[in-house]
Amino acid sequence: MQAGCSFELSNHDVHVWTMPTKASDAVVAQFERVLSKDEAQRAARFRFSHLQDSFVITHGVLRHLLGRYLSLDPAKICFSYGDKGKPDVASADNFHFNLTHSGGMAAVAFTTGCQLGIDAEHIRPVEEMQQIANHYFASDEAAELMLLPESEREPAFFRCWTRKEAYIKAIGDGLSCALDSFQVTLLPNVPPRLIHIGGDRVAAEMWSLHDLSLAPGYTAALAYRDRERSLSIFPVPDLAELANS
Repeated sequence: MQAGCSFELSNHDVHVWTMPTKASDAVVAQFERVLSKDEAQRAARFRFSHLQDSFVITHGVLRHLLGRYLSLDPAKICFSYGDKGKPDVASADNFHFNLTHSGGMAAVAFTTGCQLGIDAEHIRPVEEMQQIANHYFASDEAAELMLLPESEREPAFFRCWTRKEAYIKAIGDGLSCALDSFQVTLLPNVPPRLIHIGGDRVAAEMWSLHDLSLAPGYTAALAYRDRERSLSIFPVPDLAELANS
């Protein structure tokens, strides 16, 4: 596996692993063997084979990495779920993870002692950007976005989107948390942070936000409720090696 990773996390570490979501049929089959019956059924519900393979790879890698961190058999890991469906490892109350995927890339973040959220988006043209921002973003975010030169709006849009999605995934509220109920920074050269949560600026100060450089052509963000932690990013170097480990 990746040199420099000990698969040990202190209370002030966050590890992020990146992976491609394409592999040979043989590697996909290897990852499929460690999935639960429920995960295999969820994969089969995807209409297209490349989406099925992506699900199998990302969840197979997740199980293998969890196995390394927690010294567990990947196939025997059981998950518990929060009220809104956010998963945790049932036998490891203090260990937390979050998974994201977009385009041909996926990433999973691990830490201990606090929930976290990660979101990645493949940068692409956004039709009706102003309408989307006006509908989903906080009013100040939408105003700042549209004041930027046109050439800077697309990256700012995805900075805002991923930072907001990372926070929502960290709190585990999913679609029940309105994107316009809190505000993040989005302007170029302004550090990522939460400005307010429901108008509460003190509550926002308890959170940390990071922008992540995971792959060319992608924007990504990480959120957790704690002071800033040490962050390490590792690529999964060989899917076949991991699948056979």
